[in-house]
Amino acid sequence: MNVRRRTRSRAQRLIPAAAVAAATVLGTGTLSACSSDSAAAGTGKFDVVASFYPMQFLAERIGGDHVHVTTLTSPGQEPHDLEISPRQIAALQESDAVLYLKNLQPSVDDAVAQSPVGTKIDAASLTTLEDHGNEVGGHAAEHDSHEGEESAGKDPHIWLDPVRYAQVAEGVGKAFEKADPKHAADYRKNTAALVKQLDALDTRFKDGLAHTKSKVFITTHAAFGYLAERYGLTEEAINGLDPESEPSAARVRDLEKTAEADGVSTVFYETLVSDKTARTVANDAGLKTDVLDPIEGITDKSRGKDYIAVQDANLKALQQALGAR
Repeated sequence: MNVRRRTRSRAQRLIPAAAVAAATVLGTGTLSACSSDSAAAGTGKFDVVASFYPMQFLAERIGGDHVHVTTLTSPGQEPHDLEISPRQIAALQESDAVLYLKNLQPSVDDAVAQSPVGTKIDAASLTTLEDHGNEVGGHAAEHDSHEGEESAGKDPHIWLDPVRYAQVAEGVGKAFEKADPKHAADYRKNTAALVKQLDALDTRFKDGLAHTKSKVFITTHAAFGYLAERYGLTEEAINGLDPESEPSAARVRDLEKTAEADGVSTVFYETLVSDKTARTVANDAGLKTDVLDPIEGITDKSRGKDYIAVQDANLKALQQALGAR
């Protein structure tokens, strides 16, 4: 299931012909003039367009000095809501490669499908995706179905699991090697270094969450299902996979019962969406609130300057909320 597509008509999803025409004009006439914010061509390097921050991080770390990376999603912008501009379409058409995550950003999927770019790297194809609903994690099978629970769908949030993210990194590295063989040795070296860092991050999560008073945590939307499964936790999401959906009254009552039964202390909210619902649920249940960052973008509000640092901050937040010993 595509999380966001169900709220859009097909007409809304398709890139208008006028936008494509405008992109063509930009691509032949003015593209180089806007290289500071969106253009990916003419840099003398391997030009990569990344759909949003987790893809940008991989491209920059693996590509190193040999790549020029631009991202379609601005810092602080909610990636699910991205609408491709004509200028961005032009940049995509003139790039050497695009790195994206299919079924996360509908307008990106449509733009990539219509683009002549030679190397299209879909991160979702480089690892396995699972069906996740409101409740996800090591203990999910032990619970009965919850009234009002959103039906499961393919969860795109693979980057929040360090193991899956490392698998994606290896696939991206191989794709870079094939597309730009002149620098293949450096891409292999950089990929290996990044995978080693992600392996170390996995070990920190594994050790840091091995012994906790509770295994259940509540979030605003189900972004952390893969992370929960990886480390034997259960994520209870207020809004399911869609960050903008509204929970039912039954779902809120169910969460309050879960919090009491499983010793939940904290309701986590995100940096890029409103915390209103999380704070309402927390206040009604007498719980605290804290940030658990889905790392869809790095802003001044982020607890860290890159993916690794923010994940370490997420680990500390989970340890505190779950009563790690």
